[in-house]
Amino acid sequence: MPISYACPHCGNQTQVSDEFAGMSGPCAKCGQTITIPGLPGQAALPPGYAPPARKSSPLKWVLVIVGSMLLLLCCSGIPIALLLPAVHAAREAARRTTCTNNLKQIGIALHSYHDSFGSFPPAYIPDANGRPLVSWRVLILPFLEEQELYDEYKLDEPWDSPHNLALAHRMPPYFACPSDPDAMGQYTSYVANAGPNRMFQAPEPIQLRDITDGMSNTIAVMEAADSKIVWTEPRDTSEQIEYASDPTNGSTHPGGSNALYADGSVQFLSNDIDTAVLDQLLIINDEGAAGAPRAEMGNDREPGAAYDDRDPSSTDAEP
Repeated sequence: MPISYACPHCGNQTQVSDEFAGMSGPCAKCGQTITIPGLPGQAALPPGYAPPARKSSPLKWVLVIVGSMLLLLCCSGIPIALLLPAVHAAREAARRTTCTNNLKQIGIALHSYHDSFGSFPPAYIPDANGRPLVSWRVLILPFLEEQELYDEYKLDEPWDSPHNLALAHRMPPYFACPSDPDAMGQYTSYVANAGPNRMFQAPEPIQLRDITDGMSNTIAVMEAADSKIVWTEPRDTSEQIEYASDPTNGSTHPGGSNALYADGSVQFLSNDIDTAVLDQLLIINDEGAAGAPRAEMGNDREPGAAYDDRDPSSTDAEP
């Protein structure tokens, strides 16, 4: 509300807004310094006091800061986009390294099995009728620090019996390539090089001395992404190759797949391998693999069928 006061020097009556209460300044008539009465309970302000300048709105600074951040993000969007392929490549390199280590552990288990039993495991142990019963992947469980799981598995029952099938979800991590999305449950990423004159045979296993081509020239285990083979299932394919037109074989690694050799080493095989070279690497005794390129892999072969070395005319053979 307005404040009425009289100049003590000239008696001039004046009304001012209450926002000037307690302030000092020149009289509008005589020019002498006067002090405007304060509001009830308000102390008088010192002479020469002026109201502080109005502060700028905080909203203004918020808008400035937000605008600066948006500008920064827009400017940095280009290098981030350029970095994305490198990030994906680094992740794939890490997954491929894990895959390599998985195969190395399988190789150690295979050689530990050979040290214990005098031979590599067979592709499978047959039942009384010659049908595949127990997979090599089950047989090497004790050498993958999975003795408890091995003890729970009933070797005298089929892999898909109610008891054994209930154990399938406990697949050891060594059988799953992290780049293979299908291997996160019970499907294996790795299959044996199985068949006549190959690393895995059945029912009779092979020994080190049977690999006359040299262990460093003989493939033992290969990748088979999206194999749809339960790891306990006694089934493997005879030619595990990646085909651009058939994603059910090979791997999801760009450019090729990993392969475990009989000597325990792991090589990354290119998609461009010559098929004749691959044939030599798959056979244990063709005396033609010495000196053959190892880090190659082809994509012009047809996928191999499931391996079963029983006589097709046998009455015990499955349809």
